[in-house]
Amino acid sequence: MPRPILATIHTEALRHNLARMRLAAPDARVWAVVKANAYGHGIERVFEALRGADGFALLDLQEAERVRALGWRGPILLLEGVFEPRDLELCSRLDLWHVVHCEQQIDWLAAHKTQQPQRVFLKLNSGMNRLGFAPALFRAAWTRLNALPQVDEISFVTHFSDADAERGIAHQARIFEEATRDLPGERSLANSAATLRHAQDPAVRADWIRPGIAVYGSAPDHPEHDIVHWDLQPTLTLASRLIGVQALQPGDTVGYGSRFVADAPMRIGVVACGYADGYPRHCGTGTPVLVEGVRTRLVGRVSMDMLAVDLSPVPQAGFGSEVTLWGRAGSGAVLPIDEVAQAAGTLGYELMCAVAPRVPVAVD
Repeated sequence: MPRPILATIHTEALRHNLARMRLAAPDARVWAVVKANAYGHGIERVFEALRGADGFALLDLQEAERVRALGWRGPILLLEGVFEPRDLELCSRLDLWHVVHCEQQIDWLAAHKTQQPQRVFLKLNSGMNRLGFAPALFRAAWTRLNALPQVDEISFVTHFSDADAERGIAHQARIFEEATRDLPGERSLANSAATLRHAQDPAVRADWIRPGIAVYGSAPDHPEHDIVHWDLQPTLTLASRLIGVQALQPGDTVGYGSRFVADAPMRIGVVACGYADGYPRHCGTGTPVLVEGVRTRLVGRVSMDMLAVDLSPVPQAGFGSEVTLWGRAGSGAVLPIDEVAQAAGTLGYELMCAVAPRVPVAVD
């Protein structure tokens, strides 16, 4: 019998979340962002559920090949563009659209020999200060691209740094509008947070939105809002079972470092899940867990292969009882991944991407 831990991908939840994002920006086309192997879910596992999108956006050329191999003939966008000149050959062969964010990429395009002009998205650095042309250099970059026979249509893209926070998107949207005014081409600005939080802003009603984390059932502005508020559903469940039970007396400790000390008689359950499975080691006592669908807490330090949970709220639990580390329990109870991530001092993104290869995966 295999070790009782399993990650489950919920395809109906993926479809629901994609539809939810489309509803938030009904006039825009939707990129399904599948970078980082679909946020750890697996491109092949999510493809059928997300093929209702208008295009797929990702980073890696090999991931683009995988999407084409699945039969997708629509747009695929390389969000960071190409990384060396020969990547343009694959863009031509696979008909990939790609972001242009620096002069070197324009130089490579100018030297690229192709019979088929390429679709590019010229990126503006509107304040994120990662990739993109500064506003003062943006139109000169457009002029260079527009003069190249290797380039077909030029679209425009930027990325918001504070769509999930109080500062919002207005300051960057204004810079983008000024930089692209009167230039022909489609626009793409809004990520998950911008799409949900600023649905009435013209920036969200641009030609394309790029929802990522929300499609995978995580609230982009947690803890201000949760997935219930945004009508999102968890797409990834990490579940295991109790493989042991211990009865503690006052003064007994749990786990390495004796971080948890019982102050009363209690039962704890030992779960077949640890940091080698991708569960965050720095989750401490109090991190929420579901046992048989009932909310309880982690106690003590997470070890490589095991962690311990308080069975006080679930006195009927015992060896073999279902444990939901995040996601949807068999009873239908939900533990949002965002709550576990918050306890770990991180984001749901990291937990999704960190599920270890040794964890078996099922598709629901």
